Order: sequence, then C-alpha cells, then structure tokens
Amino acid sequence: MRVKPKLQLLGLVLAAIAFAATNTDSFAALQSAPLEVCDSSIPPTEGAGVTGIFSPNSATTREIRDLSYLVFAICAAIFVVVQGFLVVAIVRGVKAARAAKRDPAGSSREPVQIYGSVPIEVAWTVIPVIIVFVLGMVTIRTIRNIDLTNPPDGALEVTVIGHQWWWEYRYEADARDGITRTIITANELHVPIGRPVWLRLESADVIHSFWVPRLAGKMDLIPGHSNAMWFTAETPGLYLGQCAEYCGTQHAHMLLRVYAEDSAQFDAWRAAQSKPAVEDATVAKGRAVFTQYACMNCHTIAGTSDGMFGPNLTHLASRDTIGSGFIDLTRANLRQWIADPDTMKAGCNMPSLKLADDELDAVTDYLMTLK
Repeated sequence: MRVKPKLQLLGLVLAAIAFAATNTDSFAALQSAPLEVCDSSIPPTEGAGVTGIFSPNSATTREIRDLSYLVFAICAAIFVVVQGFLVVAIVRGVKAARAAKRDPAGSSREPVQIYGSVPIEVAWTVIPVIIVFVLGMVTIRTIRNIDLTNPPDGALEVTVIGHQWWWEYRYEADARDGITRTIITANELHVPIGRPVWLRLESADVIHSFWVPRLAGKMDLIPGHSNAMWFTAETPGLYLGQCAEYCGTQHAHMLLRVYAEDSAQFDAWRAAQSKPAVEDATVAKGRAVFTQYACMNCHTIAGTSDGMFGPNLTHLASRDTIGSGFIDLTRANLRQWIADPDTMKAGCNMPSLKLADDELDAVTDYLMTLK
C-alpha cells in the first residue's frame, strides 16, 4: 500500500518528537557541555587560549587587523550609501503610487531623466577607482611589511614540517646561542618574546596550513615546496592555533600550541632539549619493550632509536599534551594512547601493538621519564 507524502512527513515528525522526549537528558547534557578546543585548564584570557584575530600580539597580525578594519569601514560606508539610496527609492515609489491613486491623470508623467548627466557619471566612475586604489596601495604596503623573503636580523630560525596529523619542529643550530646541533621536537613550539621567529614551512604528505591567529596570518605547507613566515611574540603566554587547510580525517584535531617565554626561560628550555634522552635504570624493561617492537621504527629517541614516521619522543615528558595538542599528557592518557590510539584520535595512523598489560605499563613508565 502506498503511503501519501503528507502521512510520511507526519510520521517522521512524530518519530522525531518521541525520540527527543526519550533523550531529553542526553540533549540537555550536550547543550550544557562546554566546548573544549584544547587544554581545559587554560582560561580564555589575554595571552592564554584566546584565538581571536582582533587580539593581536605580534606586529604582523596587527598589520593584518588594521587592514581588515580599513576594508570593513569602507565596505560599511558603501553599504550605508547603497541602502540609503534604496530607502529613498522605496519612499519615493510609495509616494508616487499613492499620488497615482489620487490623480490617475497625472500618474503618466515621466520621472526626471538623469541619463547622460556628467557629474553623476564622473562620480560613480571616480569614486570606485579611488576606493580600489586606496585598498590596493594599503594591501601592497601590508604585504611588503609581513611577507619577507629573508629572515629578519637576529631571527630564531625554525623549520616546521606538517604531518598527518601532527607538527614537527626543527630548531636550526645557532652558534650565536651556543647550540651546536639541530633540536627536533613535536607539536609544541617554544619561542622567545621580543625576538623575530622565522618559520620555514614544509609538508611531509599533503597540504597543511599553519595558523596561530594572534601571532601570524595563515600560510600553507605544500609538499615539495618551502614557504616562510615570521612573527615576533610581544608578551609571554600560550597561543593556540589550528591547521587551517583540510588535510584528512584528523584535520580538526591538528592543533597548534605556541609557548612565548622570556629569554631566560626559552634558553633553559632549549638547553634541556639539546641534551640526550634520560636513561633511568628503573625503567629498563620499558626501554626494552620500546626497542623490541615497532615503536623504534616510527619514533626517534636520541641514543635509542632513529624512527622516521612519528613524532620525536626524546623529551616527550616535557610536553603538556599528546596527539598534537588534543589530549593532556598524563600517565593514564599516555597508557591508553599506546594501548589503542584510535580510541582517542580515530584514524591517527598509529597502530595498536596489542601489548600485554605488564608491557604496556613498562613502556608507559619509560616514556614518562623522558624529560
């Protein structure tokens, strides 16, 4: 028997109402749950967690914000003028219609013709040209100021490599700062305040996009091609960002964390990162598990393994998060991540090795010592 479309629609509506009525608690819980983008302990205050483009903390983002204000102001002025003419036309049209009802004979009178008016033709030609010229010149100036071809003087140089779905950072050797070898870390970028940071952007697989709204504009990471960007963090704090180019399953969880620190803190962090991995005899079993299984084929730990696919783990325990800023680094979270990463970040490209519980505990304890 064929059911009429109206009855089908009524049935769907009733089913939806019944489902909603039986799941009221679930819906209420979802509505009241806070939206967490990163570490829930970071409050949305100045310098800690705010990602708004209108709170710049670098000269480059300030240039971008000022340009956006100018564009918005000009567009708002054009909108007001056009809508003003529209309102005038509507009012006059209504008045003309009423007048036609009162005096049908006079309604056939032609309106004033302005075709060929030199002042009007000049106005609507010259004004757009001036607007485009102003916007073009200001945009060119902004691009010249922020899109440099060479690192600024005294810049800290870092190579950023985008992976599915995490970030690799390579701090180039710097004789001026006493750093004799490249430091490789992952997911958490540390920079000194008041010093230009030059980022060389590369990709290991697909197109990604580096975007920390308060420090710099967006820039793509393209396979086989190097791009560059720079910024200078003005105040200390944690700055959050996001991969801004869809790059696959876990694009939404490819987060960015930039720690801006004073010079002493940054130098201490970099000195610690340049040291070899900690060797603790009490976790020798965990180190053995790491080297016996496929862990060492994917991950590098200085002096232990030389993996080429996953994040460098030499100083894993010094970080605040795992999973590219998506999960707090705690022993419980790390253990679950090793046991089955897909339960925490589906499709993250890291396999579950199905370790026994004692092996899982041992390798977790080992990794937690790598500070």
